[in-house]
Amino acid sequence: MQVNSIYHVQLSQLMGNPTPKTIITEVKKIFCYHYPSGSFSDIYKNYLLIKKLFEGKFPGYKACNTEYHNFTHTIDILLATARLIDGYNIKNAPLPAQLAMNLLKAALFHDTGYLQEKWDDEGTGAKYTSSHVKRSIQFLNKHQAAFKIDPDQIMTVSNLILCTDLNVRFETITFSSPEEQLAGCILGTSDLLSQMSDREYLEKLLFLYYEFKEAGIEGFDIEFDMIKKTLGFYEFMKKRFSESYVNTYMYALYHFKKRSLVDQNLYIVAIERHIGYLRRIMDDDRTNFRHKLRRKTRVQTYPKTKS
Repeated sequence: MQVNSIYHVQLSQLMGNPTPKTIITEVKKIFCYHYPSGSFSDIYKNYLLIKKLFEGKFPGYKACNTEYHNFTHTIDILLATARLIDGYNIKNAPLPAQLAMNLLKAALFHDTGYLQEKWDDEGTGAKYTSSHVKRSIQFLNKHQAAFKIDPDQIMTVSNLILCTDLNVRFETITFSSPEEQLAGCILGTSDLLSQMSDREYLEKLLFLYYEFKEAGIEGFDIEFDMIKKTLGFYEFMKKRFSESYVNTYMYALYHFKKRSLVDQNLYIVAIERHIGYLRRIMDDDRTNFRHKLRRKTRVQTYPKTKS
């Protein structure tokens, strides 16, 4: 079969209108290319509990109230992680099954630090932006029994979650093995890929702005500051990909080529398309940037109750 042209296939078209159910089904399908299907049961049980957590159905916690770092983002990074594992395994000897499972579990846990406990009535989980990775690791340790995670795997999963903290120097993380370090690179990469390739990424930057605003992060005084600084973040991302995460983003290419017959890294194509459009927004100062966002229904009434 001939490889499809990128002009006929986009990342957002691969799964139509994805739902949590279709995404977890796809993750299982990808996982089972390399590992026994029975090994996925623990991941699926963790997925169900994390879903309940974000819905406010986990004991002691409120429903997620951050609009950027939400359950959709969590399952997006889960799918991206599965795709990178698959791409790596296509080109190399497969990652050990336990490490692959830990990677997918870390993807599910990586943003649990945004969730507020029931007693916490001040603001939203966005106030934990700067500390959310640390809080995610604390959540993992506190509830490991509920999620049935073996105590001897906690350190590995914690290390993997830590790899998503962009304020942590990657080289300071103490890994137990080169394979664990590679897995950390995959998770950190998946976090960035899944966010910036989202078909509504530019519109969702407004949600991220208000999360940063509540968290008191300096340099974001007006909405347009987020738009401007995203170009700088893109350059930071490329450097992080090459220097810290040792170009593990490239494994997505092997996944898409083998599984979708598309000889392109669709994540990178989507990101570069967003950045190209963002540059055009920056070059045109005739109207408010909100009017130039293609999916205006995401932003025309936002912020809802925020000042």
